[in-house]
Amino acid sequence: MHILSVGRAFPPHYYDQETLIAAFMQYWAGAMHNRQRLEQLHRHVLVGGRHLALPLEEYPKLQGFTDANNRWIQVALDVGAAAVTDALDRAGIQPSQVGAFFFTTVTGLATPSIDARLMNRLHLPPHIKRVPIFGLGCVAGAAGIARAADYVRAFPDEAAILLSVELCSLTMQRQDISIPNLISSGLFGDGAACAVVAGDRLVESLKEEGSAPKTSAPKVLATRSIFYPNSEEVMGWDISERGFRIVLSAGVPEVVKIHLRHDVDLFLSSQGLTIKNISSWVCHPGGPKVLQTFEEVLELGPDALELTWRSLREVGNLSSSSVLMVLRDTMESRRPASGTLGLLIAMGPGFCSELVLLQW
Repeated sequence: MHILSVGRAFPPHYYDQETLIAAFMQYWAGAMHNRQRLEQLHRHVLVGGRHLALPLEEYPKLQGFTDANNRWIQVALDVGAAAVTDALDRAGIQPSQVGAFFFTTVTGLATPSIDARLMNRLHLPPHIKRVPIFGLGCVAGAAGIARAADYVRAFPDEAAILLSVELCSLTMQRQDISIPNLISSGLFGDGAACAVVAGDRLVESLKEEGSAPKTSAPKVLATRSIFYPNSEEVMGWDISERGFRIVLSAGVPEVVKIHLRHDVDLFLSSQGLTIKNISSWVCHPGGPKVLQTFEEVLELGPDALELTWRSLREVGNLSSSSVLMVLRDTMESRRPASGTLGLLIAMGPGFCSELVLLQW
């Protein structure tokens, strides 16, 4: 199983963090007694700027969940189509070669789902197997890669695409001035990413035709899913008539500290490997404390997660899209040496983690 490419797309509205802080100070004027706390929380997440689904001045005009979700559908279709097109172009394959379409989000609702609404727009084959996924949150980028790899293992002549669209700004709860909501309003951004995963026989035929990507595609060697019992309250949404209200426990870094190294060691051991065999890391940018914990428990050097930190600074946490963005950056600008091993990691609601072993 090979990851041929990762496409991406962002809404055109980008704002630096200082502009956003000023907007939020005005947004919550009269509701907060300690406005400096908001500024402090937004600076501590180390995000430099973010893309937003809508122009900044449009958010106060949203009339509840229905209005926000309708805007989510409109923007999701635009950025989703752009991300898929980018991914297929980079992979050098035609829509007719795609056998499965996995779609994931945790920031909006649509039936028919976004993947269905993109079928005609992208001229995808009518027999394609669609698998919309909702609720995995930040872990879904890694989990989606794993499920796409499962598919092409069974159908090696085909490709599967994984599209992630996350428009976190449209989940904003104006009436909620809890610490988790204040943190999330400074941490999360908007964007879409699409990975193309191809079976072995399809990759060989692409090479024979001369249409394969110019650089070798990383192979998915193995995957593992881990669910942590009795951890459902660590992260997620409380969903009501007002929409999505963030659940974000301060204990997330502690969960990472307790479980991640053991899980990584156990997974690698099952493949006859140790952590010393891993030379590159593609990690979800959950936030500064989470990344610091990753570095600590995995005993990583100062530059091991540089691309993850950079993604956090430049676009914020994009939920399931983020780890795919880091994977694209790794493939494009810091490709590991051929034959070396890497590990792709994300964690999310459940609470759970997903591990994907790569060979470059």
